[in-house]
Amino acid sequence: MRSLRHQMSLLLLGSLVILAAGLISVFGWYMNHRIITETSVKAQSDLTICRELIDLKYPGSWTVRDGELYKGTVKISLNSDMVDHIAQLTGDAVTLFSGDTRTATTIRSTNGERAIGTKASMNVIDAVLKNGQMYVGDANVIGQPYQTAYLPLRADNGMIIGMLYVGIPHASEQEALEKSLIRITEIGLAWTILLSFLAWLLLRKFISPSWQEIVKGTQEPATENFALGKHSGVEEIEKLEDAFIQMAEQIQTLTGEINRSAMTNSENIQSKGNFNTIIEQFKGGETISESFPDETASFRTDPLYGLDTPWGSGENGLPKGLNKATLNQIVHYLEANHRPISTEEVAEGVKLTRVTVRRYLEFLEQQGVLKSEQKCGTVGRPVKIFIPL
Repeated sequence: MRSLRHQMSLLLLGSLVILAAGLISVFGWYMNHRIITETSVKAQSDLTICRELIDLKYPGSWTVRDGELYKGTVKISLNSDMVDHIAQLTGDAVTLFSGDTRTATTIRSTNGERAIGTKASMNVIDAVLKNGQMYVGDANVIGQPYQTAYLPLRADNGMIIGMLYVGIPHASEQEALEKSLIRITEIGLAWTILLSFLAWLLLRKFISPSWQEIVKGTQEPATENFALGKHSGVEEIEKLEDAFIQMAEQIQTLTGEINRSAMTNSENIQSKGNFNTIIEQFKGGETISESFPDETASFRTDPLYGLDTPWGSGENGLPKGLNKATLNQIVHYLEANHRPISTEEVAEGVKLTRVTVRRYLEFLEQQGVLKSEQKCGTVGRPVKIFIPL
């Protein structure tokens, strides 16, 4: 029992863990997709803000003078204060390009210095400088992946002379994703532990005792008499069933006797008075043999073959609840199968309940017609076998 309970607990715990892992995986994929989408939207929005801030603070057109980038009269090349201020406001990396070359940037190379003079990626150059389009998407920036947004810078004549860039490193995205996953994992783990504990309590309180009763019942010797305290409900149902069956059998026997009497004495039952007389005799407790002594002899049941029961010996007394027709049916079956036999087999053979058959077999055993022995059944439980004498 302990092993079974542990196996059920492990199965339940494993199911909860698999469910939690699946939910975390789906949530992780969803969060990663959301973060990429949101950073892309943020990059576009921040790019627009940067352009408006530069236009507001430095009025005038974009120009290139002596290889240097200007906005109006202000020199933009090497203007670290401007890009640092914009980066502080947006939280992004900010760069201004003169052509395809970085001329002012917050991005630093591996040696810690600003990446002035480095080139943009070829896919960015083709999209922005050559085709004049805004570029939004992943880009390699000084060997690091970024979620980027590029905007072409045009002179008054419409010529593209540079680019404005904002970017969010993928490392920041991964950090945000990891924090979200850690948080959801902690919540999921807490819920898994809580649900596992509640399931364990449920298993221990309700399911485990039921299994213990089943196992205990299969291990205890199976006798025909159960303890009233443990099986009172079952015995009451069985007694009720037995009583209904006996009542049905008695009604069936009575009906058969009436039908046979009616068939052999049709002249006597044509009148309503004669029929009422028969009914009154049954109500008054009289037997058919008293009213029709000749006819009842014609359908009287044959004596029990070789079984010296009180009925077979001519005695009329039977214990309360037993009737001759059912007893005769069971005795005939025993004669036809003259061998050691169980209650279940007799019940199956005569199409009656096991409880009913058991009472008749025990009656025959009390009269010395049968004897009983306990034998081991197919599942290790003793079975009561009745042996004709």
